[in-house]
Amino acid sequence: MRRPPIPGLVLADGWLAPYEREIKARMRLYDGQLQRVCRRYGSLLECANGHTRMGFNRDSATGEWIYREWAPGARALYLIGDFNGWNRQSHPMQMGADGVWQLRLPADALAHGQHVKVHVIGADNVGKDRMPAWIRYTEQDPATYDYSGIIWEPATPYQWKNTRWNPANVKTPFIYETHVGMAGEEERIHTYREFAENVLPRVKKLGYNVIQLMAVQEHPYYGSFGYHVSSFFAPCNRFGTPEDLKYLIDTAHGMGVAVLLDVVHSHAVKNEAEGLNNFDGSGGQYFKAGERDSRHPDWDSCLFDYGRNEVIEFLLSNLRYWLEEFRFDGFRFDGVTSMLYLHHGHEPFTDLGCYFNTMVNIDAVTYLQLAATLVQQVCPGAFAIAEDMSGMPGLCRPVDEGGFGFTHRLAMGLPDYWIKLLKEKKDEEWSVGDIWYTLINRRYGEPNIAYAESHDQALVGDKTIAFRLMDAEMYTHMSCTTPSLIVDRGMALHKMIRLATLAAGGEGWLNFMGNEFGHPEWIDFPREGNGNSYKYCRRQWGLVDNDLLRYRYLNEFDRAMVKLAQETDLLSAPPARPLNMDETNQVMAFERGGLVFVFNWSGERAIPNYLFPAPAHGEWRVVLDSDDLRFGGFGRQDHAVNHFTDKAQNLSVYVLPRSVIVLARSYRGGRRF
Repeated sequence: MRRPPIPGLVLADGWLAPYEREIKARMRLYDGQLQRVCRRYGSLLECANGHTRMGFNRDSATGEWIYREWAPGARALYLIGDFNGWNRQSHPMQMGADGVWQLRLPADALAHGQHVKVHVIGADNVGKDRMPAWIRYTEQDPATYDYSGIIWEPATPYQWKNTRWNPANVKTPFIYETHVGMAGEEERIHTYREFAENVLPRVKKLGYNVIQLMAVQEHPYYGSFGYHVSSFFAPCNRFGTPEDLKYLIDTAHGMGVAVLLDVVHSHAVKNEAEGLNNFDGSGGQYFKAGERDSRHPDWDSCLFDYGRNEVIEFLLSNLRYWLEEFRFDGFRFDGVTSMLYLHHGHEPFTDLGCYFNTMVNIDAVTYLQLAATLVQQVCPGAFAIAEDMSGMPGLCRPVDEGGFGFTHRLAMGLPDYWIKLLKEKKDEEWSVGDIWYTLINRRYGEPNIAYAESHDQALVGDKTIAFRLMDAEMYTHMSCTTPSLIVDRGMALHKMIRLATLAAGGEGWLNFMGNEFGHPEWIDFPREGNGNSYKYCRRQWGLVDNDLLRYRYLNEFDRAMVKLAQETDLLSAPPARPLNMDETNQVMAFERGGLVFVFNWSGERAIPNYLFPAPAHGEWRVVLDSDDLRFGGFGRQDHAVNHFTDKAQNLSVYVLPRSVIVLARSYRGGRRF
């Protein structure tokens, strides 16, 4: 492929000109890897079709079972399971020249639901029972906690009822991040079908158009939040069967809601019994060899070797499998920063040179470019969202420009900023200029998903925004009839922080399940330290459903906020621009998408006739007010009063303490959100 003389990434951002050589080198590496993939497999799509060749598949001509496993360093492999009484010698596999072992079995040798493993005599001459690498379903013995693979071939495959989600119907992603297991109210693990029946209607009512499913890929330790994956092609058995997961996705599509998989290709669990680690006994294979390169220093997990053809085939096939077999509508790629750098994000990013030096993992760069390209080939318009805190230039620019091809990146600095601010300063000391700079500081031309708090902040050991603001008062003073200055302050700032982040922070929005109504307490997975309790590993929907509690007010504000943003196409508009940054009064006013947002962060100053520049002459009316009674406010604004610009194109409004109003140009038939 002939490339233009100057990469589009450099043309779009002149500050990258000193790194034109490095960007071109990346483009050449991508082109070279793509050519090698095409020579080896025929095309990128065919490379990502490995799940039809590897693992358990049927011969289309004879109906026979063919089981294949890549284990180049192994001395011998034997298929074991229910079908042969777990005999470790009766069914040896034959090794091919490419390190792939194969075994053919009669069409009736294996049956749906049977348990299987593969016994591997490794390069170290040690025999171990292993989980087949490409297995599509697993099961854990509740008595022994031992995992085994399951042959999954139901007599009646799932019948899809709804057409696939259409990306043309969603201009902006409003993402509801969820964990199926903890999505119910009872103190237990909940299921895919329960989520479809009980939680999806809530998501739809709130106005979110995308759900992001965490912890779907099989993981042996529930408390890992799903991030220590063992079987990459298997839906988590704790929540139900593959057919149950399809039912969830199908139901979401019927509601017009897209479904993203939180995919983990940044690392893998180190467990040998359940996972891929040391599969062939060579100490490497799927992962980098050597202790320094093979282990993540923080996560105690294995790091993939992204430069190896078979690993690329495995991971790309994993993406295609989830897109096609389960009809996911895209991915949130976990741990992209860790993948991009050999230091895994442990060194500061002080200048542009940090993105192009020798600490960049070039193999991972090329893999991510291939992955983002593949996602669009398999499912045009699908989401590919990168969890990157480093600010890598070009992450969300086309590969042909020298970028990576992702559709969005997570604005990871925003939740970190809010928590730091809440920890270190009283709100009377907050700087509106500092808040504003943080909200708008991003790489424009590369869409961001804004969010005010991450799921990590909901875990035990940390606190959500609501919990940090109101703390113990949430246990005693959330009744609508129980006055509390702490709760009044907390609810007011909760609404303001979320709306400011949504309106100015990016081109999409993400919320973790329950944070929309200020879910109290933390998430604490069952573990030895808490007596293996599920008490805090659930969502207490009854709190928001109770009309006598204030949680419903925060929930209603979130619904109104999302509705306003969607119906005005706010996040597709150009970036927000400042109108007034008043440090003395802690008033922040800005415009985006034709709307004017006026925040008064002060806890004590109410200012009548506050004057600031308007973006246009005319009549303006309040369309959203955080102080509205229906949002748990005090109802101090008269929404019947419209506001007119003066000759100097200034607006005069009444700004109330700890509140935000949103104004729109008045028009006949207009309505409030």
